[in-house]
Amino acid sequence: MSDIPDLAAAQKVLAAQPFSNLVGARLVSFGEGEVTLELDIRDDLRQQYGFLHGGVLGYAADNALTFAAGAATHSRLITSGFTIDYLRPAEGVLLRAQARVVRAGRTRVVCRCDLSTVDDGGAESLCAVAQGAIAVLGSSEQPQQPQQPE
Repeated sequence: MSDIPDLAAAQKVLAAQPFSNLVGARLVSFGEGEVTLELDIRDDLRQQYGFLHGGVLGYAADNALTFAAGAATHSRLITSGFTIDYLRPAEGVLLRAQARVVRAGRTRVVCRCDLSTVDDGGAESLCAVAQGAIAVLGSSEQPQQPQQPE
């Protein structure tokens, strides 16, 4: 039996994240170090000028970066840091975050994410780019060790 996660397994992990449910995020592709996460742009996710809030873009980048690392390493992971550059205001009906692994090391995975909006006619516009470092905590089959008080 292979321990390689597939799209259905990744979707279950995403569904277990309360904030991902709140914003309505969904994984539409997952595998071989690449992932696509999407969410519908709703009025309650906009900022005061009517654009998608930058925090939502940051959330999408963070999650897509980490899922891409998971698609490559099949390990337990956590984001250790990421940067995001906003290129233009995010307008449209859909946000698409496409992430891929740049380099997967033993303890750290570096990924890149392109964030685009899609308008109601299907036209895509790149609105932000992000790069992140994802820390490898251990094998996905390793039991979690309880934290010991110091």
